[in-house]
Amino acid sequence: MVSMKDIAQRCGVSVATVSKAINGQQDIGEATRKRILSEAKKMGYTPNAAARSLKTRRTNNLGILFMDLQYSGFMHEYFASMLNYFRMEAEQRGYDICFINNNIGHPYRSYLQHVRFRGVDGVAIICADFKDPLVQELVYSGLPVVTLDHAFHNRTAVLSDNTDGMLSLVRYVYGKGHRKLGYIHGNDTAVTENRLTAFYRACDELGIAVPDDYIGECEYHEPESCYKATKKMLALKERPDCIFFSDDYAYIGGERAIREAGLRIPDDISVVGYDGIHMAKIVSPRLTTWEQNTGELGKIAADRLIERIEKPKTALPEHIVVHGHLLEGETVRTIVRTEG
Repeated sequence: MVSMKDIAQRCGVSVATVSKAINGQQDIGEATRKRILSEAKKMGYTPNAAARSLKTRRTNNLGILFMDLQYSGFMHEYFASMLNYFRMEAEQRGYDICFINNNIGHPYRSYLQHVRFRGVDGVAIICADFKDPLVQELVYSGLPVVTLDHAFHNRTAVLSDNTDGMLSLVRYVYGKGHRKLGYIHGNDTAVTENRLTAFYRACDELGIAVPDDYIGECEYHEPESCYKATKKMLALKERPDCIFFSDDYAYIGGERAIREAGLRIPDDISVVGYDGIHMAKIVSPRLTTWEQNTGELGKIAADRLIERIEKPKTALPEHIVVHGHLLEGETVRTIVRTEG
């Protein structure tokens, strides 16, 4: 079995330097670190997990709480992509991941009890009912925790800038000449609240009145729910000239309702989505949407969680906002106006 001493002899450095490189300590040069890690890999070095755990009092395991409220699993491209980047960052830093739940085929456990059973060093709460007392118990347990798209007081959160995203979408559509804007938003979450407030705020700034009938609701990532909400909006005596959908995948249902009504996108009605998943870029016409930066969200969440684990005395709670960008597709037509 290859030891740190073997690697040290091969690299011409001390065992202490090899240990620092392998354990990710910061007080060695980057070139030296890379050379040691490269040689360790070539020599087939495998860290002794048990010994490392005894020394650091850590398991180098990260828990992920992912409550799939829509039962879409990893078919939900936004979460699947973000989780993949989280996993890659964790693995590069020497951590494994495991999923946390409150029912693992044995007597019921709370999330906190499952976390303690698994012995993880910290938890990323990626998708959950943040109003659930069991989730809140975990957040305030004293264990290193990072939340995604929901901010708790004095706890670290990584947030997609949903406010800026919606403001930008409304302003873009307004710039294309649209004045009758409808919004079919998702179910009641902090994300929905931020987007809906931003929608109203942007419309108010631009002098656009939003009738109550122009606001609908559907489930996120649920085309059938969006289909029903869109049909209801299209049945209005005076329908919107542009509909904002809760997310790109739900748009599939909205597009079906529009097609069944004998309308064409964007000739008869414009639409926009949200998320910027791959599907939005390949449908015809290409969907105009707001692309969230899932790569940065995942990497930063893993980085901040590991920081809280490894540097508990210096890691301050913070709310990190990650910006996205507009994907200008083909689903918003230009309406020529002679205002003024």
